Amino acid sequence: MNMNRALSLAMAGALGLSLLAGCGGGSGSATPAPADTSAPADHSGASGVIKIGGIGPLTGSAAVYGLATKQGAEVAVAEINALGGLQFSLDFQDDEGDAEKAVNAYNKLKGDGVQLIYGCTTTTPCVAVAAETFNDRYFQLTPSASSTDVTSGRDNVFQVCFTDPNQGLTAANYIKENGLGTKVAVIYNNGDAYSTGIYNAFQSEADAIGLEVVSVTTFPDDTNADFTVQLGEAQSAGADLVFMPIYYTPASLILNQAKTMGYAPTFFGCDGMDGILDLEGFDTSLAEGLMLMTPFNAWGTDERTVNFVTTYQGQYDGIPNQFAADGYDCIYAIYEACQKAGITADTSAADVCEALVSTFTSEDFSVDGLTGTGMTWSSTGEVSKAPVVVKVEGGVYVTQ
Repeated sequence: MNMNRALSLAMAGALGLSLLAGCGGGSGSATPAPADTSAPADHSGASGVIKIGGIGPLTGSAAVYGLATKQGAEVAVAEINALGGLQFSLDFQDDEGDAEKAVNAYNKLKGDGVQLIYGCTTTTPCVAVAAETFNDRYFQLTPSASSTDVTSGRDNVFQVCFTDPNQGLTAANYIKENGLGTKVAVIYNNGDAYSTGIYNAFQSEADAIGLEVVSVTTFPDDTNADFTVQLGEAQSAGADLVFMPIYYTPASLILNQAKTMGYAPTFFGCDGMDGILDLEGFDTSLAEGLMLMTPFNAWGTDERTVNFVTTYQGQYDGIPNQFAADGYDCIYAIYEACQKAGITADTSAADVCEALVSTFTSEDFSVDGLTGTGMTWSSTGEVSKAPVVVKVEGGVYVTQ
């Protein structure tokens, strides 16, 4: 995700990957129950540990995403270190959602001797850092930067989130197959790679399957505050569904302004919409009936999700969103791959890179996590897993 993507990706549900405890290889093993720790273990100054460098926005408008990916990762690191055997440290640097600052953060981490990179959280910074890690041969795994620009032409960069084109294609087919709307309007951010990438795939698939798009309007960035023109055009065109591949901050304004206008179509979003129920000052009743695609539902009742949510709430006093779950899954994917590849604290960054690239793309490597079961990766860095559609009912996500 880019900074815009970062604004796209905070979701109200998040959980982590499950993996087998202890050293030794084994892919797709079962995740241990969260360790009973009151705070994440800090091994940043320890020796004999594999050093992971994290990058994401901890301040600024996209901080909600970066903090979630950092905290989800910290939960996983604490659990893994409590198992004994393979040990991790996580040094997470603030990029404020800015590409130049992200590269500066990467250079600091590299100077501090990290062996691989976890991040970035948002797309634009991630694209910039990916160019550096490719040249320097550092393995990089992003929890939430979903644009194909992140991995294109770079064999060392992998994603845990599903890609923008995947979301756009899936959304169009889901709307069509479930008869959610006969006339569709689209509102997207034409200054954001995440939003634009999803829209382009959505429109292409809509044309192919005969889904009627009657209005397409845009806005320039996520600081936009007035959406009455976009909503008015959708309403005039008779749209009974509005597709919004945007982040939840502008989406919250759209929902409020639509109500003021007396316009009540079905609103349908993507993973960047996740987190809207936790937005400070937002009337959650405005989101009632909102549908969105997300890989994680914090209100799920499976053991893995319940354990993660319980641990996360105990440590951070809040419900984890999709980004936290993506972060948790990233660390466990790295853990599984390091065990399989035999990575140690003494393995050079370049050797870690080549070993993990080979492991992630091998046919016998898969990971079960909070955001997907049996996750595998292609040579292009894209993860194979399917998004889940949820609907807001009574202030919580209900899987459809």
